[in-house]
Amino acid sequence: MVAKIMIRGPMKLEIHNMAGHLIRRLNQISMSVFNERMRATGHALTSVQFAAMNALHAKPGLDQASLAGVIAYDRATIGGVVDRLEGKGLVKRIVNERDRRARTITLTPEGEQILHELIPVVKRFQDEILLGLNEAERAEFLRLAAKVADAGNHLSRAPLILDRKP
Repeated sequence: MVAKIMIRGPMKLEIHNMAGHLIRRLNQISMSVFNERMRATGHALTSVQFAAMNALHAKPGLDQASLAGVIAYDRATIGGVVDRLEGKGLVKRIVNERDRRARTITLTPEGEQILHELIPVVKRFQDEILLGLNEAERAEFLRLAAKVADAGNHLSRAPLILDRKP
């Protein structure tokens, strides 16, 4: 049970019932579980690194800017994520044949193997981070969370950019 801390007077605010606070708490819980599960596998990956690898598996050969858009990550810092993955031998940058100045990113065979190991781990703990919700409530929560995220996408400093082409 969550304790409610109330501020009295003209600035009264119940922070524990505010969307922003609850979203931050859910992110805290999700990151804690993610990091714990990654440690248990022996792979030192962050959630952003996992998301980048998953995106590169689905869309091999993305450039850095496109990768940032696909995972809704800041374009200014995606380079560091790719650098760390490359340093671990999980991705490689390849010179783009059409534009020699550009680089595309692909998973290495080791990156593919590790991603293959980690996908079931990540899938398994999804229920754990939504503890307290039954199956129907989880589906409804995810539907509503996606609706809110889509509606506010334009407000993000790192908006999600999906290729909507068939």
